[in-house]
Amino acid sequence: MRPLTVLGLETSCDETAASVVRGAAPGPGEILSNVVFSQFDAHKAFGGVVPEIAARAHIEMLDTVVEEALSQAGLGLGDLDAIAATAGPGLIGGVMVGLTTAKALALASGKPFVGINHLEAHALTARLTDGAVFPFLLLLISGGHCQLLGVEGVGKFRLYGTTIDDAVGEAFDKTAKLLGLPYPGGPEIEALARVGNAKKVALPRPLLGREGADFSFSGLKTAVRQAAPNAEKADLAASFQSAVVDILINRIRAAMEMFRRDFPDADNTLVVAGGVAANGAIREALSGLCAEEGFSKKIPPPGLCTDNAAMVAWAGVERSQLGFFDALGVAPKARWPLQSMTGGGSPADAMPEKLIAGT
Repeated sequence: MRPLTVLGLETSCDETAASVVRGAAPGPGEILSNVVFSQFDAHKAFGGVVPEIAARAHIEMLDTVVEEALSQAGLGLGDLDAIAATAGPGLIGGVMVGLTTAKALALASGKPFVGINHLEAHALTARLTDGAVFPFLLLLISGGHCQLLGVEGVGKFRLYGTTIDDAVGEAFDKTAKLLGLPYPGGPEIEALARVGNAKKVALPRPLLGREGADFSFSGLKTAVRQAAPNAEKADLAASFQSAVVDILINRIRAAMEMFRRDFPDADNTLVVAGGVAANGAIREALSGLCAEEGFSKKIPPPGLCTDNAAMVAWAGVERSQLGFFDALGVAPKARWPLQSMTGGGSPADAMPEKLIAGT
């Protein structure tokens, strides 16, 4: 099949992004441009993302970001095969900005439109970068999501585990706030942990060894709060990060067993996506786990693990090749769990009654 060229827009949280990607499944693809405007400074004073501020910033910046992405790619709207945008899940005000803009561009240019599930875009990024072959095991770890899924194909996901309370990135941010560290907390915790003693503070590992592959981080966060008055910050950061690593490795190992059961003939691959995948201690532990369990590991570069539009454009390439286009009446979704997707998996297919924690 001939390579397709797709413009992707991402506005689901606090990154205003546009990208042009060219390629054909299963990849790798070519990133012709990838423009990201960070709203970090606008939210820093609040210690987290403020939805209303994020939506306003998307409105102010998106046109400029799209123009820059097309300019860097050396293309016009007429050169595209399709236009894609995140349709959910995410902060609904931000999702609406990107979705409406993409629909307007598609209508004006006469190009097909594709509404993208933000989580599926993360899941497919390893195909853009490494040509990962279906099926593979996905660990999605970010500020809002913590899930283990078997990825059988575009729009085909098998849930093995999810958080029953906090996402792992949220636990990092809240722990950093307890320690008086600046936002975003993940990199701050990692940096402080390097000079701390990970065995100094005894912290729990919720659900460790339990049946299944679900996660829990709320109890760990509570234990950090209780220990904070009497512990050195660096030791507490190191102990917290060590506990998180232990939880992740234990739960992933359980999911690997499930994946091998469900896909006995698969080329066992663990794909890791989401902003927390940039953590060095987690990456090192995952390398050891994969070596022990006979899995290959694929983690996109850090810039493609965090929110970006290249992953949205690539998901648009994959869906366009399968003819999974969407009508311009598609509605934005604040919640849109991956396991609710079947076949084409458009936003209209989302099933709220089957929502899971962390999505």
